[in-house]
Amino acid sequence: MLPIFESILPVFLLVVLGTLLKRWRQIDRDMWNGLEQLGFFVLFPCLLFTTLANAEFSGIAAGSVALGSIGSVTLIALLLAICWPLFRAANVSGPAYTSIFQTSTRWNAFIALAIAEKLYGPQSLALVALVATLIIIPINFYNIGILVWFGGGTRSLKTFLHKIVTNPMIIGSVLGVAVNLAGIRIYDPLMQAAEQVADASLSLGLIMVGAGLKLADALRPRPLAMLPVVLKLLFMPLVMTGAAYALGMRGEPLLTIAMGASVPTAMNGYVLAKQMGGDAPLYAAVATLQTIASFFTIPIVLAATAYLAGG
Repeated sequence: MLPIFESILPVFLLVVLGTLLKRWRQIDRDMWNGLEQLGFFVLFPCLLFTTLANAEFSGIAAGSVALGSIGSVTLIALLLAICWPLFRAANVSGPAYTSIFQTSTRWNAFIALAIAEKLYGPQSLALVALVATLIIIPINFYNIGILVWFGGGTRSLKTFLHKIVTNPMIIGSVLGVAVNLAGIRIYDPLMQAAEQVADASLSLGLIMVGAGLKLADALRPRPLAMLPVVLKLLFMPLVMTGAAYALGMRGEPLLTIAMGASVPTAMNGYVLAKQMGGDAPLYAAVATLQTIASFFTIPIVLAATAYLAGG
């Protein structure tokens, strides 16, 4: 576990740096909103586009990856949906339920991509990007649907569809896959410029993860906040790794799937919670708890998976 722990340490140090910078008074606090929007609308979509446009998919069992990743996310979403009567019986409000649902199903691709690149290299990075592409639509489909239904706002099909088709990450992923599969050659200087933007996205994205953490909310978390910590950091890796293993994945691809499943939730769900009537403070507290806990749980998941995969 020590080599794994040391390998992901630089990733989490950037998260810590973001947490410290957000609290440094020399930096204008208004800057962070602009950086968050830059990452969501430009940097991260650009990273997904360039990674998928340049990826070599011939060594990846795309069918197994698709079935395992989409099936696992769908299963977890379905289980949470079925459990809504239990949450209601426990006096959990609709908005709080949406934050539990979001933080149990969303994953922080910034952290997953950074760890994949650090631990396993370009092929693993391409696999994580492929998984991100495959599950980004169902994840947003399920989460936006839950927010529309339980968030206390207008239950509008138009709002739901608009959020799906205008998601910049979905657009960047679809374009990247389309360029790759169609064999379209992007003008070299243009592609190089896009790659330079993408190169900046991982480090800045990790800093933004840290800046978005709410340490005060995590110091005295509601007992309810611990449920999605367990579901996201332990149950989801168990389900996705088990599915991938059953579908015949072994070695580095299996480790990559396990790592991607074990990262904490994405911070962009916090923005959706604020915009669509979710419990944003609960989301922030859970995201903070998950990020802190994942520093220890990811090495455990990877060590267990390495044993399962035969090293």
